[in-house]
Amino acid sequence: MPSKLRLTRIGDRIQQEISEMLVRQELHDPRLSGVTITGVKVDRELAFASIFVSALEGSERSKEILQGFESANSYIRKLLAMRIELRAFPKLRFFWDPTPERADRIEQILATIRVEEPIDPKLNAEDDNEDDTSIE
Repeated sequence: MPSKLRLTRIGDRIQQEISEMLVRQELHDPRLSGVTITGVKVDRELAFASIFVSALEGSERSKEILQGFESANSYIRKLLAMRIELRAFPKLRFFWDPTPERADRIEQILATIRVEEPIDPKLNAEDDNEDDTSIE
């Protein structure tokens, strides 16, 4: 059984190779334009590689993108097997990653809070002085 470090390296390499395929437009499916590979997780038996994808448009295109990856699954696996030396190459599973959308939503909420409640610099200066005295 491979170590966690080896599994991480294999996952990173798969992510790098698929990202390069997308950038070089080796995958000729128009559904896959503007897609980002956000992560790859390989299971301990090297049977499956879970590939997490996202796009700038958000979840509006998630079904379309996942269908594109599923239709190109065997082709992508074949290209990866030629580029990455493994005894048996894991089967690929594609999942939508909502993390970038969530992060963007959190940023929007924080920006709204900053606009609504301006920070009083005097309060921060008083807080800093209190922290300095408590250390001593």
